[in-house]
Amino acid sequence: MVTAAVLAAVLGVQTGAEAAPAPGSPGAGDVYYPDYGNGGYDVAHYDIRLRYYPDTDRLTGTTTILATATQDLSAFDLDFVLHTQSVRVNNRPAGFARQGDHELVVTPARPVAEGEPLTIVVQYDDVPSSVVASGFTSWNRTDDGALAVNEPEIAWWWYPSNDHPTDKASFDVSVLVPDGVEAISNGVPTRWAQPAFTGWNRWSWRQTKPQATYLTFLAIGDFDTYQDTSADGSPIITAYNRRLDAATAAAARTSVERTDEILDWEAGLFGPYPFDARGGVVTGAGDQGFALENQTRPVYDGRSFTRGSNDSLIVHELAHQWFGDAVSVGQWKDIWLNEGFASYAQWLWSENQGEGTAAEIAAYVYSEVHPADDPFWQVLPGDPGATRLFDDAVYDRGALTLHHLRELVGDETFFAILRAWTTTHRYGAGTTEEFQALAEKISGANLDAFFRTWLFTPGRPELGLAALTAPAEPKSWPKIVAAQAAAHR
Repeated sequence: MVTAAVLAAVLGVQTGAEAAPAPGSPGAGDVYYPDYGNGGYDVAHYDIRLRYYPDTDRLTGTTTILATATQDLSAFDLDFVLHTQSVRVNNRPAGFARQGDHELVVTPARPVAEGEPLTIVVQYDDVPSSVVASGFTSWNRTDDGALAVNEPEIAWWWYPSNDHPTDKASFDVSVLVPDGVEAISNGVPTRWAQPAFTGWNRWSWRQTKPQATYLTFLAIGDFDTYQDTSADGSPIITAYNRRLDAATAAAARTSVERTDEILDWEAGLFGPYPFDARGGVVTGAGDQGFALENQTRPVYDGRSFTRGSNDSLIVHELAHQWFGDAVSVGQWKDIWLNEGFASYAQWLWSENQGEGTAAEIAAYVYSEVHPADDPFWQVLPGDPGATRLFDDAVYDRGALTLHHLRELVGDETFFAILRAWTTTHRYGAGTTEEFQALAEKISGANLDAFFRTWLFTPGRPELGLAALTAPAEPKSWPKIVAAQAAAHR
């Protein structure tokens, strides 16, 4: 049925006092990154089809976006920096123009009414490593391929998107690469090295659960790949770059092949694993320089294993499957909800493994790693600033906040808060204010002074603060689990 609003948009007329269609906003309203993401539409699905030439770093592609207009639109933005050849909107050629640092402004042939479906098809061809935006190139060309792995900016260099964690979508990623090269992405494989024509194979991946744009990754290179099945029937896929030396490759495998075990342990703390695939990818040593918690399949730099196994790093990135992936940040300033939680999971793993307890690690970090005069204490994990998004305070002070919350409310209440958080916000996003409200509701405590001091006040907090805001009920201390301190990503 054609509604009056749709008919009016098609005919280019106004009905009654209705406002004329207007452009969607060029940003999603993030206080740190005002022009990241876009307004005027909500994405449901991305279909990304690519061909990649490792010898030249050339990437050709077509991305089809299924979305719904959230206002009457005369134009809208996509976040994208590669050379665009054409754009179609709802089966008609659309106008497009580059604007600002990374905006592709699309003007449909006819206005789009609020509630109307949007099918957007973008074709492009470029050399991603040569394209600079915001002063850098996020696409990482390697000796044997490329890595599209970064945070918060990466999507711009390989597919057009509404690039903010609050607009999640499902994904199909299909990549043509030459023989001897693998293309690995998120979710479940739907085509595994399927010959397309002489010398080329297609690798295809599907993610059916809502996924943030920056958590959608692509690793192209020469990998040894392994497939297994978890107890719940979901695929476990791990991959190791063949350029790793034998000792590093062995250490990486002894770590990453514990993924299923670690996820099962974390599920006992945080609630059921939220996705339908699992695994990990290890790059060449120094290829990436960090690990990233890409949904279902984190990517680890081989350098993280040059001194031996590193199960704590695996714990950190896998904890993000709950804190950061299933529940994403509502604003980038809320990043401690990702990193503080993943860091505290490391402390819990240490205790579980019979190493340092969470309390021992917290005391060590508080008094010895970061003494009172350390500038570390001047960074506010609840609002670190756009230039300090991954500051040590976001990780360590964030984890300390959680540990002292646990001491304040008791184990039963603390872990009930974590499970409630991952349940009530699953496949969506959350803010610090929402986490505090949930913690207060479950604990029965007024936690305003606690969170304000630990997250938003410069200087090292006094540990006695917990007694000032404790709930009326006595603490309960059933021994639940465990912990470890280890490297940040």
